[in-house]
Amino acid sequence: MIVFDANALMMPVECNVRVFEELDRVGADLTDVATSGDGDSDTLDYVVPRAVIDELERLASGAGEAATAAGVGLDLAREHCRVVDHETDHGDGAVFECATREGARAAVTNDRPLRSRLLDAGVPVISLRGANKLAVTRP
Repeated sequence: MIVFDANALMMPVECNVRVFEELDRVGADLTDVATSGDGDSDTLDYVVPRAVIDELERLASGAGEAATAAGVGLDLAREHCRVVDHETDHGDGAVFECATREGARAAVTNDRPLRSRLLDAGVPVISLRGANKLAVTRP
């Protein structure tokens, strides 16, 4: 299972990153850390915490580039991800909770404090490297 943070789903607009194409590209780095749970190493299970969906909906209701990015993020989440429930009501806390409680094999985020918490908890992090490429950082 790969858990998404809101900023990861907003990368297509904010950073010109095709997130799911990039995940396919770094797939060789992911095959040993994430499978769909059915043993199929070619299929990754993408999840997004409900609080992240709520955050994207709030941002998308505004105006400007952030609203556009959040709208694109919502569309991507609905198309590619399974929404999961959690106890925490804040996006970053929900990502951390889902990644650690649900046994996620990686999380996608560019949030530095969250990235550090995840790595300290033993969760690999997929984040932006360079202008528009993703890379896996292992604890």
